[in-house]
Amino acid sequence: MNPLLYPMTAHIALAAVLYVLLTAVRAPTVWGIGRAPDGSNPWAQVERRISANLSNQFEWPIFFYAACLVLLQFGAVPAVQVWLAWLFVVGRVAHSLVHVLTSNVRLRGLVFTINFLAVLAMWGWLVAAQVGGAQ
Repeated sequence: MNPLLYPMTAHIALAAVLYVLLTAVRAPTVWGIGRAPDGSNPWAQVERRISANLSNQFEWPIFFYAACLVLLQFGAVPAVQVWLAWLFVVGRVAHSLVHVLTSNVRLRGLVFTINFLAVLAMWGWLVAAQVGGAQ
């Protein structure tokens, strides 16, 4: 199996975990399970953050998947690209943890920079390799 598929699968797993969490925190509203005594959803604040973070998994990551698919077409993927892909995933996990567990927008922006730069580096390396005639 191409080693690039592992970080791609890890990001998909992150999105799946976020879907499960979102379903759980929506239970008081949707199914009435775990409602507060006043009938409200005690998870309303975190629900909004999980939902927003889940939406984020379909924004910048599209450029990650595009780079990965182009690289997979070339066959052998350089180790640096695999490391950058893993850096992207680590950045996405860190971003998700900060986004879901805190309201610290400044910190969230800082950790987003990790996965942002990883994808830019993937594309830069990819383009440079093609211009240079190598993989």
